[in-house]
Amino acid sequence: MSRIPRLIGYAFMAAAALLAAIAKKEGVAMLGPLPIVAVALFLGMVGVMLVFTDLMVRGLYAQVDAAKRREDEGGD
Repeated sequence: MSRIPRLIGYAFMAAAALLAAIAKKEGVAMLGPLPIVAVALFLGMVGVMLVFTDLMVRGLYAQVDAAKRREDEGGD
């Protein structure tokens, strides 16, 4: 299973933080037709969603593998 979605999520969260810092320092209010806050919140939300989803799926796979190992050990 690839870790690329989690890394993309981290990149989105970093981009959101960077965008918020630049907007605060430079006083930028709009990014095209959208408010800069909306863009930063959206990027951060998608990033967190990707990271947590990847971690939850990895945890689920680990639990399934552990259950299979216990079943194999008990079945012998």
